[in-house]
Amino acid sequence: MSTSTSADPRERILILGAAGRDFHDFNVLYRDEPRCEVVAFTATQIPDIDGRTYPPALAGPLYPHGIPIVDESGLESLIARERVDTVVLAYSDLAHTQVMHLASRVVAAGADFVVPGAHRTTLRSRRPVIAVTAVRTGVGKSQTTRHVATLVQSMGLRVVAVRHPMPYGDLAAQACQRFETPEDLVRHDCTIEEREEYEPHIDAGVVVYAGVDYGAILREAEAEADVVLWDGGNNDLPFYVPDLHIVLADPLRPGDEAAYHPGEANVRMADLVIIAKCDSATAEDIAAVEASVQALNPGAEVLRCDSPVTLDDPAAVTGRRVVVVEDGPTLTHGSMSFGAGVVGARDAGASAIVDPTPFAVGALADTYERYPNARGILPAMGYGQGQTRDLEATIRAMVDAGVVDAVVSGTPIDLTRVLTVDVPLVRARYSLREQAPGRLQAALRRALGR
Repeated sequence: MSTSTSADPRERILILGAAGRDFHDFNVLYRDEPRCEVVAFTATQIPDIDGRTYPPALAGPLYPHGIPIVDESGLESLIARERVDTVVLAYSDLAHTQVMHLASRVVAAGADFVVPGAHRTTLRSRRPVIAVTAVRTGVGKSQTTRHVATLVQSMGLRVVAVRHPMPYGDLAAQACQRFETPEDLVRHDCTIEEREEYEPHIDAGVVVYAGVDYGAILREAEAEADVVLWDGGNNDLPFYVPDLHIVLADPLRPGDEAAYHPGEANVRMADLVIIAKCDSATAEDIAAVEASVQALNPGAEVLRCDSPVTLDDPAAVTGRRVVVVEDGPTLTHGSMSFGAGVVGARDAGASAIVDPTPFAVGALADTYERYPNARGILPAMGYGQGQTRDLEATIRAMVDAGVVDAVVSGTPIDLTRVLTVDVPLVRARYSLREQAPGRLQAALRRALGR
């Protein structure tokens, strides 16, 4: 794995990641640092990303053979075998206890455990940056970034969205990707997970950049934007220094704003915190989240917002047995047991939400084993073509068994573009609605000097 000798004075580094921030932190902190050698990345959370190599074209001249990506499960043996000095945490949506369990494993194995600070890993843009991040996966970043983009466009400004990385294919080919039309999604062979984040922006006329090298991406985005909109993933920190940092908090998971990494850091750094889903939460939970946010960051402005759900064809759901498809990460490492699809199906009067667990095949069956909270709902696991086929096969099995009359899709994309079902497929769309209209617009105007 490494050609270094025991006399090598370089600091030997292992980066724990999930094909996103790990690559960014390497690019910013270590790629051109001759005093350090990154011996490997580890992989977790995202299926089938281990066993690859971070390619030489991205790793730079200090790594002519690239850097291996291995499974995180062998952490202790990897530390020993590669004589690792420092282990760097570079992925997100981890309970604080999980972070410290990882730290304890690393320390017991004889290495240092490091969590890089936000200031060391954020790049500064020549354009104003609006960042949208969250305390957990599945809080409502997607509809918020769309709403913010619309508000910025209403000021007569060109906005370009830069999406948190999701490089699940050829890393060198994905270094800097630009999406403007649905054809670009096909050309870049996008997975369901990627489409869920890019397609809504494209449909709204907003250009999206994503990939692996976020320095190169920033230079490209700046060339055609008046404002760069950072569209965060999971509950990760922004990659760019924000002029306005908007953080989403979730009253359906009260307490998580102070219990997950790096979501708590986002709250502490926020300029403005949006408590989303207020139309689905209790008054007590909303108040508890607001009090927690104000205790963590007394200087942040706090807005309460609703997350209304509408179905494209509610009549196709009323009185029918449905299977609900929800955004995958929301149900997996986001720990939720339902999303917008369930809300829409219930509001439309579905006679039953049918449990797909007995019909699950392949990767979906594995997902239920690992994330039992997802049972009862169909997570749109779409990290590759195999998982997309498993999703389609599971729905087909339910249709063939005669247990469902329709599918309700709570994902942000048109699933019919990537799979075929033989019953009506009804989209559940969700948006952001301010309870005190105008405050978000005012915050944007202040940040942008308008």
